Amino acid sequence: MGTGYSGIHVQFDGLPSHHLPLLLAAYQHRFGRDLEAMSRHLVDDVTVGWDELGTDLLEGAPPDLVHALTGGEQWPSRTLDHLVTPDGSPPVRMTVTDQDAADMDVQWGYVLHPHGIEVFNLLYAQRGPVVDWSTDPRTAFSDHAAAWAPARPRPSSAPPPVPPSAPPGPRRHPTT
Repeated sequence: MGTGYSGIHVQFDGLPSHHLPLLLAAYQHRFGRDLEAMSRHLVDDVTVGWDELGTDLLEGAPPDLVHALTGGEQWPSRTLDHLVTPDGSPPVRMTVTDQDAADMDVQWGYVLHPHGIEVFNLLYAQRGPVVDWSTDPRTAFSDHAAAWAPARPRPSSAPPPVPPSAPPGPRRHPTT
């Protein structure tokens, strides 16, 4: 029995420890908590599919959050528009549904719901727990497939404490 999702293929579908923080931060910052805008960008506006989701999704996030999630590294999101088919015809859109995901060799699924992101490992289950959109992106998420079974609580641990901001330094006034 299907769960009714339809989305777009991401070649590097990524582990929850990587993709969830990226998606949560993108929702909270780049897309300003606008799920329609995020869905349009990630699903609707993609011609073929994604090769990889990159740090450009963190646009608008505070620098300390970006650094916590990436260690200072940056890489762009890349689409699969460059594919060449054996017969030279244009590649077709790589839509993923609950009916064909297993046949497409997709390992992890991330379904965007109004209340959060449903995460599941297709080798283990067709559904999984939902991570609320308000979850701190610095939360440590498990990459163990069985931990994302549908009846289980979200497999994560609390994010590390945020260090206090340094007090502002002395103000300098220009001399004339």
